[in-house]
Amino acid sequence: MRNTAVILCAVLALASCQKREESSRDRPGGPSKGAPNSPPQSAEEMKAPLAKIDDVTITIGEFEERINRQSPYIRARYTSLEQKKEFLDSLVKFEILAKEAYRRGLDKDPEVVRTMKQVMIQKLMRDEFDSKVTADTVKDADMQAYYQANLAEYVKPEEVRASAIILKNKAQADRVLLEAKGDAGKTNKGFRDLVTKYSGDEETKLRGGDLRYFDMTTKELPAPVVKAAFALVNTGDVSGVVDAGAGQFYILKQTGRRKAATKSFDEAKPQIRNKLFREQRMQAQKDFVEGLRQQAKIEINEPNLAKVRIDTSSAVDTGKDLTPTPSVPGGTPLAPAPPPLGSGEQPIP
Repeated sequence: MRNTAVILCAVLALASCQKREESSRDRPGGPSKGAPNSPPQSAEEMKAPLAKIDDVTITIGEFEERINRQSPYIRARYTSLEQKKEFLDSLVKFEILAKEAYRRGLDKDPEVVRTMKQVMIQKLMRDEFDSKVTADTVKDADMQAYYQANLAEYVKPEEVRASAIILKNKAQADRVLLEAKGDAGKTNKGFRDLVTKYSGDEETKLRGGDLRYFDMTTKELPAPVVKAAFALVNTGDVSGVVDAGAGQFYILKQTGRRKAATKSFDEAKPQIRNKLFREQRMQAQKDFVEGLRQQAKIEINEPNLAKVRIDTSSAVDTGKDLTPTPSVPGGTPLAPAPPPLGSGEQPIP
């Protein structure tokens, strides 16, 4: 198992390298740029060997690509010849470990094969979709259509929030109103206590009388109640007795107000673009996989699937992925990882 970890680390590190190689080609300070104000190196210079490990050669170009992929803070540490030797030694160690792992046949180990498949799938999906489906490919017409279809998300009317004591006769409502406008109803807690004590509506009573936020067009509340709630100017104001019809009388306490808010299409456009991009990319990936599935010959043996046994005797959900951590037993540096130089930040292969 320890041997398997060695090749797993190499696979994961190589995948990390490959991903960073792709992103580093187009950014300033990437492998092809060289030092500031220095003349570009020729192709022959880049091919010049720095080290050879059996049949593997590490060239100036590869060394520069690896080190220039690091953060500027780390790159600044490797300017002297001695420091460059340390970095090169890490590359050599990496190749030695990988070669030994191959010699032992670990490239055929089932765990390594699975990991390599994962790396290849990640590369496949990047190659297939990174250039085909991007935020820039989302059409303005699609964004405009989404905006119009979801206008309520971007154009919101003024809203008010209120709590209510709901009673069934006017005389009782008049008596409770005196308490609601007095000391007992000054605080939200005090008003909730009055709701619990007097309100005859069980649904709102369970919420302490809270009617939640609503706008002037709501049909969930009687129109007189809506009008009275919007007439309460300040948070904490208490209404008079509101005849809601159907034998119900409300006493309202305003608990919040939201101003009308309008987000134009241009203001909402970045948010909509990102949302549609994610949706379109997910759909494209789903279609891609489904197309491959249609081409493949797939046989499922459900009777045998039912025989699979899952050991749950000591299972603990840690919330973590089960992918092995890329580290070598015994603390051997993977590559290229020179000793820490104070900050704890180290270069990544």
